[in-house]
Amino acid sequence: MRTKTQKYRWLSKRLPQVGSPRIVVLTGARQTGKTTLARALFPSLRYVNLDSLEERELLRVVRTASWAESVGPAVLDEAQKEPTVFEKVKWAFDEGQIDFTVLLGSSRILLMERVKETLAGRAYLYDLWPLMASELMFDAGQPVAEPLLHRLVNSAGRLDDVLGSEAQILLGPEEERRRQAVDHLAQWGGMPGLLPLEDEDRREWLRSYQQTFLERDLADLVRLSDLHPFRTMQQLCMLRSGQLLSYADLARDAGLSAATARRYLEYLRISYQTMLLQPYRRNLTSVLVKAPKLYWIDLGLLRQGTRQWGPLTGAMFETLAVGEIHKWLSSMAPDTQMSFYRTRSGMEVDLLLDTPAGVIGMEFKCRKSVGLSDGTSMRALARALGDRWRGGLIVHTGHDLSLMSRDTSIWAMPLHRLVS
Repeated sequence: MRTKTQKYRWLSKRLPQVGSPRIVVLTGARQTGKTTLARALFPSLRYVNLDSLEERELLRVVRTASWAESVGPAVLDEAQKEPTVFEKVKWAFDEGQIDFTVLLGSSRILLMERVKETLAGRAYLYDLWPLMASELMFDAGQPVAEPLLHRLVNSAGRLDDVLGSEAQILLGPEEERRRQAVDHLAQWGGMPGLLPLEDEDRREWLRSYQQTFLERDLADLVRLSDLHPFRTMQQLCMLRSGQLLSYADLARDAGLSAATARRYLEYLRISYQTMLLQPYRRNLTSVLVKAPKLYWIDLGLLRQGTRQWGPLTGAMFETLAVGEIHKWLSSMAPDTQMSFYRTRSGMEVDLLLDTPAGVIGMEFKCRKSVGLSDGTSMRALARALGDRWRGGLIVHTGHDLSLMSRDTSIWAMPLHRLVS
């Protein structure tokens, strides 16, 4: 089904306006909508795309002292491809000849290297992720409402204080729109370029995207004479999404050295493909697992890479949920840290959100109904954390929002109610 492509982006609430003295650096994976967002928010600025060799050559010959009159405040796309622009922007900004410029780039490491070398202390950094469920629900220009997740992490006190006034179920169009947004992410992921396509064309788009990443984006990071080992590593990471990371096992299965496996995984992380969820740092017990968990950010790319087009598995559902929460926290920047809790004896809580007011726990269950037994580990953790515990969510695929345990404030929560 065809869908409107221009969606509301929450990051637009945080990006500064023209007139404030800023050098804005906006990065993200290719095709996440950086150019569309920047041109919509800053229509008065000159737009220069440095993907074009001709544009790079023109800017290369602009004298530093002439930057303000020749280029002026501008949106410079793929800025990392012409290193000289950073020194010229810095000079014009420091001299007070320009007060606003936007630098875009899909190569985080190269762009960040230029920023650190030249624009340290002047640049404001932002990441744009693939579309979130709460963005899929709203077209640009519509009134928007923040997801329930936002209120939970920004409130004080226990979860009961927020959830106690929420309806047990939603009915009608509101329920349908939320479910459709999460269902789209579960099947196709959040790349904006997929929205106007028919379903049969979306797999081809994802296949082409993956090939572009290997041949173009990866080449911005490192020159590999043989892409096959990296492609194998990429697929193994997709298949391990939601699992504890063992570099030794990953290296063995990919036929790589441990050092090479670490390096390849870092390439995937800095190119916005993966994230590592770290274990909870507070020493509640001496037998905590210390290895991180690996997650693939976009479920559409994961499905394409593994050819898993069927119903959601438990690992996929957890990947979807953790990815959505990660994108929201990264975009809206509340003072909240993500981690997980697992002991060597097997006690595990899938996700912890450490907020200024305390800790929220989450378990992810890929089924429509859940019971109090699904929160056993959270109840034990609640006792260990004491006053730091704010409550827990057993996140599921059904419809009901309900209180499961009053003493530990554990609730059953549909994923679409949480993130959309």
